[in-house]
Amino acid sequence: MANDNAAAPHSAAGERVGVRAQTAPGRWDGVAVMPYKQTAEAPFQDVSRQLLFADPNLACEWRYFEVDEGGYSTLERHAHVHAVMIHRGHGRCLVGETISDVAQGDLVFIPPMTWHQFRANRGDCLGFLCVVNAARDRPQLPTADDLAELRKDERIADFIRTGGE
Repeated sequence: MANDNAAAPHSAAGERVGVRAQTAPGRWDGVAVMPYKQTAEAPFQDVSRQLLFADPNLACEWRYFEVDEGGYSTLERHAHVHAVMIHRGHGRCLVGETISDVAQGDLVFIPPMTWHQFRANRGDCLGFLCVVNAARDRPQLPTADDLAELRKDERIADFIRTGGE
């Protein structure tokens, strides 16, 4: 039986009620694929963003990011936490001083004020779901001093991408 959500009602807050079918891996009916960031000062490569749910009654946003092969998210930190679930593909992530391999089904918790970055593996993409507070602070980018401190650890120095590579 087919779902007919073309005329699906919206909640009082504007969220579409009912099912939004997956149309392709990492794509959903009625969900716009947007640029990852709107600013050039936050370096990233080959990342898209989708806002899956943002109803004010949730007090959070549920987002989907997809990092294409060879791409990376912005190296950043902030006061809010991230709860991440890897949805598809394979990659690696930096959380604090730990670099981990990640794959479909893995969960990643990013505490407040913790440097983090996601990268897709060669020959693969990395798609992940991310829950954050609806009201949250803006990301902080590393200063030259922060980068120098991070790069004291050779593993981290080899992993991080800041747009100048």
